[in-house]
Amino acid sequence: MKTTPFKLFLAFFVAVAFLFTSCSEDESNETEQVDFSSENSMRAAKTDNVAEGTFNIIEQAFVENEIESRGITEFSLFPNCTQITVGMDGNVFTILLDFGDSCTLNNGNVVSGRILLEYGPLVSGTYTVNYTFQDFIFNGNGVSGGGSILYEIANQNDNPQSTVNESITVSFPNTTVTGTRNGTRVSEWVEGVGSGTWLDNVYHVTGNWQTVFTNGFERSGEVTETLVYKTSCRWVVDGRLEVSQDGVTAAIDFGDGECDNQAVFIYNGQEYPFTMN
Repeated sequence: MKTTPFKLFLAFFVAVAFLFTSCSEDESNETEQVDFSSENSMRAAKTDNVAEGTFNIIEQAFVENEIESRGITEFSLFPNCTQITVGMDGNVFTILLDFGDSCTLNNGNVVSGRILLEYGPLVSGTYTVNYTFQDFIFNGNGVSGGGSILYEIANQNDNPQSTVNESITVSFPNTTVTGTRNGTRVSEWVEGVGSGTWLDNVYHVTGNWQTVFTNGFERSGEVTETLVYKTSCRWVVDGRLEVSQDGVTAAIDFGDGECDNQAVFIYNGQEYPFTMN
């Protein structure tokens, strides 16, 4: 059977939590066969989704409780099912997020368990925040491990910026396969700072990561053109992501800033427009 590059790689390059479907197929083009199973692709996509979603929780908890010092409000990411405990042990401040057996956040994600944040005082305009997951589940996927965040109150552009180094292991329903993701993520908060709500936030994101699964599957990714996230839009609105597996590399171009579900898959110099689903 002849298979297009787009069809072959489409299931694999589901990066940063976006599952998408082809706009067009041309069954007359041949390409080398690469083993990209749908199960591996789905687990890789879920791992990316968990990494992005959990970081959003951690950063927003820190911003709401330390930077803005306002706790839960109607504009908070955290509804009443989140128990937030703020404490101090010597020079170490703590924020414990307890979501109980199930809690639906105000962005729709369903979580349970706990996340502990620990950080020292502000030094030269930066906080160092360490976080760990405790019996934590994100949209049905287990999460363990943690990471550290260097949170700058103002970077060279006078914007808040987070630099994350993370190592998390994600488990999935109905399988013993787990994935461990190690990576670095730099997020600059460029719009919505100090507005008192997460709904108007815009972030510029760069970084790279590698995910290794216990069944031998591996995937790495790198942002080659800054990704733009708007919390008011479910899609990445701009930027380019390069992803590699088994010695094969392709890219996704997310557009020019418009909030839409259109993007372009790029492989071997050929461009394949598609709709993110």
